[in-house]
Amino acid sequence: MKTVFLETHNIKNHYSGFGQFNAHLLRAFKKIDDPDIQFVIHDNKMPKLKKEFGNFFKYKKYFGFRRYKWGYVRKKYDLWHSLNQNTKIEPYHDLPYVLTVHDVNFIDEVSSDLNHPRNQLFIDKLNRASAITYISEFAKKSTHQYFKVPKVPEYVIYNGNPTEEPIDLTNYTPETKVSEPYLFTIGDFLERKNFHILVAMMEHLKHMKLIIAGNNKRAYGEVVQQKITTLNLQDRVFLVGRISEKEKHYHLKNCTAFVFPSLREGFGLPPIEAMRFGTPVFLANTTSLPEIGGSHAFYWDNFNPEHMAEVLQKGLKTFENDKATYQKELTRQALSFSWEKAALAYLEVYKSLL
Repeated sequence: MKTVFLETHNIKNHYSGFGQFNAHLLRAFKKIDDPDIQFVIHDNKMPKLKKEFGNFFKYKKYFGFRRYKWGYVRKKYDLWHSLNQNTKIEPYHDLPYVLTVHDVNFIDEVSSDLNHPRNQLFIDKLNRASAITYISEFAKKSTHQYFKVPKVPEYVIYNGNPTEEPIDLTNYTPETKVSEPYLFTIGDFLERKNFHILVAMMEHLKHMKLIIAGNNKRAYGEVVQQKITTLNLQDRVFLVGRISEKEKHYHLKNCTAFVFPSLREGFGLPPIEAMRFGTPVFLANTTSLPEIGGSHAFYWDNFNPEHMAEVLQKGLKTFENDKATYQKELTRQALSFSWEKAALAYLEVYKSLL
């Protein structure tokens, strides 16, 4: 049996994309239960993880000092998988190394200078890699656009859908309930999510409301709140903070449409969660979103608020005129993304190196 070390300390951030990726991939590995692989997972919340996974995984406790070269993990495993491109934790020894790239947003958000420490960190990970996986074709394309990628095997392995099986909402009452019609979106409060543009769009949709979920205590949350106040939309746009899975599923199912004008996405989990319910989705026509949304999502070609409102109103009419077809195709697209399928693909990559 071969031992694969999964650098998963981001699993603690379960509201983030990295945390979701780690958690769902681990669950899929446990479900598959490959007899040839023993996994070791890396985190400081071991009692919580052991409660969910029991003895299926072995565990290595995370410490902050492992980010420094003198503190690198010294035990020699058969293979190391760095589950995202941002982690600073590395193996001390030279061993087969899989790198998963979610995005290279830091080129736009931190520095485009390849000598910048943030970019050098990523270059070092690329050069260490025995194989590179990407969560979308866009992630692969943008990595090649900005960086010299070593000649190692490369794979695009799509994420799964966190909402493959919807939660039972019988007798459930949401914390935030607004009268229909209303729009819904969710995500980290980062500038690239473009939530303030949705607020501006609402000026042109007088009959609708908007719920924005996510950690709005960040600086960008203040920007979005100020936009709401400036446009006097406090009675139609609601920042509800972090919400439970049940609350999220309720709004994904019951909203008039899911809206996601993100500027930069390596994959974009929330849109496929919404599509699982047959809910119409409106996405920015940028980065990975057309790849993920498919032909039955609706797209904004620019972020002029009036244009966005017009696209949304026309799209909703198109959806209602052929609702059964759209719901069927949106659900089909969502279910084409599977964590079990993703986990099997990662296992194939591991075995090709072992």
